[in-house]
Amino acid sequence: MKRRNFVQLAGMGVGAAMMPSLLMGNNISTEALLEPGMDVIIKKQLADVALNTAKGLGASYADARIGRYLNQFVRTREDKVQGVVNTESFGIGIRVIANGTWGFASTNDVTQDGIKKATEQAVAIAKANAKFQTNPVELAPVKSYGEVSWKTPITKDFKEVPVSEKVDLLLSANAAAQQNGANFVNSALFMVNEQKYFASTEGSYIDQDVHRIWPTFGVTAVGDGKFKTRQAMSAPMGMGYEYMDGLASEKLEGPDGLKLYRKSYDIIEDATMAAKQAKQMLTAKSVDAGKYDLVLEPNHLGLTIHESVGHPTELDRVLGYEANYAGTSFATIDKFKSGNFKYGSDIVNIVADKTQEGSLGYVGWDDEGVKTKQWDIIRNGVLVNYQAIRDQVKMIGQNESHGCCYAQSWNDVQFQRMPNISLEAGKEPYSINDMIKDVEKGIYIAGRGSYSIDQQRYNFQFGGTMFYEIKDGKIVGMLNDVAYQSNTQEFWNSCAKICDQSDYRLFGSFFDGKGQPSQVSAVSHGSSTSRFNDINVINTGRNV
Repeated sequence: MKRRNFVQLAGMGVGAAMMPSLLMGNNISTEALLEPGMDVIIKKQLADVALNTAKGLGASYADARIGRYLNQFVRTREDKVQGVVNTESFGIGIRVIANGTWGFASTNDVTQDGIKKATEQAVAIAKANAKFQTNPVELAPVKSYGEVSWKTPITKDFKEVPVSEKVDLLLSANAAAQQNGANFVNSALFMVNEQKYFASTEGSYIDQDVHRIWPTFGVTAVGDGKFKTRQAMSAPMGMGYEYMDGLASEKLEGPDGLKLYRKSYDIIEDATMAAKQAKQMLTAKSVDAGKYDLVLEPNHLGLTIHESVGHPTELDRVLGYEANYAGTSFATIDKFKSGNFKYGSDIVNIVADKTQEGSLGYVGWDDEGVKTKQWDIIRNGVLVNYQAIRDQVKMIGQNESHGCCYAQSWNDVQFQRMPNISLEAGKEPYSINDMIKDVEKGIYIAGRGSYSIDQQRYNFQFGGTMFYEIKDGKIVGMLNDVAYQSNTQEFWNSCAKICDQSDYRLFGSFFDGKGQPSQVSAVSHGSSTSRFNDINVINTGRNV
């Protein structure tokens, strides 16, 4: 990846960890994406080679993951196609416990001989590591599922949609933006298909076919020596190409005609609106710093949930295993064990979920053969659980994995990753308009922006894409230079009202980084528009 291409992608809000994961594997033709993968019978035979070899070498447990990872990436700028990339990665990863210690090895030589050699290496690594490990690995029990399969419920496979159709759609969106005042526009489509086969010595053989999609763009308007950029209001989704259908029934309308999307996205409509709004931003007034009630829509609030709830409730982070790379957590074990730590106000109910249709984290089983589920993280404002996998749950007195183990590829070892972490909608009918009417002095914030949060996920600052001033229950105009500051506990305890289920939408990230060596995973965060009272807002303008 050339530096200038990375910079362009970063300008669309794509994280630094993204490209190695997205473009992982060998470049292939578009036609090769459609070639069928390995037959499931053969996968079982090859997986059994790993399992039987491991047991024969003294391993007490083994699992094998055969993975075929297909990606397509289409990128445009104004009226030009900047790139179409297709990749395929295929191989097997073998994880074992020998002498009470983990060992892992992988290979792209998916033959009986290649798998046997990799398994021997995994067992040798485990036995070598055992010399330095004091406490043996203890796995929570898991059901044996036999031979099962699962697939993302899609109606359009991106691999079957011609590249020309995808290019035409992106270029049409670019043209719409330019016709409505944009000076510059870039757009992209990211599409992922993970074909994963899991087998373990505990008797499960699980075949899964996972699909994800992310359309995005950045629209820039220039005037009076200034420029303003408006990013797409799309969310990455665990769906097929049907997400691009732009169904009117899956839209909501926010303040000032802002289009808000759920399970269907109209990129041309969004690009049109983005150009108009980017021009408005050029003349919008700068915010006056002070205390405001904040009305946060889901595409914005999802990132705040991710950083201030998702990461600090990862058990390995709580225990300090992530400290060197990404910090620890303020949500320590003593707070959890007290049973009364007020993470948020009484209306704050946050759930972890790997079963939510349309979400990025939606799968049938995780990467160590645990059937996925939903569980509470915060209930009535109180911290009640963490995110943990088979070798962790005993540390918090539980005996069942939460089913949130994941590896970004066959070449990486699976470990605890964030499931979908979502704020439950309000129980009573309550719309965005109702909420705005109830605010005397506030700011409505839509879309993602820059952010900063400390190593314990406590003190933070968040920006956004668009900001609207609220006075006496009405939107009175756009604002610029807005960011809010708080700490996690104060912020969530200030949550005063949540819109109902009809407003519920997903935010998502394709590229949540964690671990050393670093891996990325895809995760969604659902919520309805929510109000947080009396939050400190700063002015980020350089001329103030």
